[in-house]
Amino acid sequence: MNFVIEHLSKHFEKKEVLRDITFTFREGRIYGLLGRNGAGKTTLFNCINRDIRADGGAFFLETEEGRREIGPGDIGYVLSTPTVPEFLTGREFLKFFLDINEKSIPNPKSPEEYFDYMSIAPEDRDRLLKDYSHGMKNKMQMLVNIIAQPNLLLLDEPLTSLDVVVAEEMKQLLRSLKENRIIVFSTHIMDLALDLCDEIVLLNHGELEAVEKQHLNAGEFREKIIAALREEEHD
Repeated sequence: MNFVIEHLSKHFEKKEVLRDITFTFREGRIYGLLGRNGAGKTTLFNCINRDIRADGGAFFLETEEGRREIGPGDIGYVLSTPTVPEFLTGREFLKFFLDINEKSIPNPKSPEEYFDYMSIAPEDRDRLLKDYSHGMKNKMQMLVNIIAQPNLLLLDEPLTSLDVVVAEEMKQLLRSLKENRIIVFSTHIMDLALDLCDEIVLLNHGELEAVEKQHLNAGEFREKIIAALREEEHD
């Protein structure tokens, strides 16, 4: 399975944010979408998720059965700022999600199994979500996307503000999830992308560029990325 973008473009008034993007993301990989703040990473995700309308281009899934349009059930989208119903407890939220999606969730597990999977302590499961920390809200947001088992998982800087322990747990979780799906992880932190991702893609001047990663720790590799991002800053 591949996720293919062809000639995708988006502008806001006179600012061209995405410029004729064409790129193919392959199954079983974590892609690091690296770019400066304001480079258009969230705009790209919002176009793919159809939260905003692209000005041109197309995107689709390539499977063994052929090309098909990507639907809402194919996409999981984890925001940098967790969006959860804070008037519910963790258990109520999870049960609500399981109930409304019971026909589409393959091999559903019990709420306790899901909580254990995400390392959410028993004493926290019946607390209101409004009392959860940022990291715990992020875990709940990630959990419902994992349960849905999307083909394409978009992660918009979800680890940036987490503490070290939670961030490491989330990285291990993402590595375990990449089989049979495509994960695109946006960040402006280069070391995080290098640590977590199989492939690095720069969003620079509104265009996507793959960066060879075979020499992961080579100074030339880091210098190439930094030079590209500095060039955009002074564009």
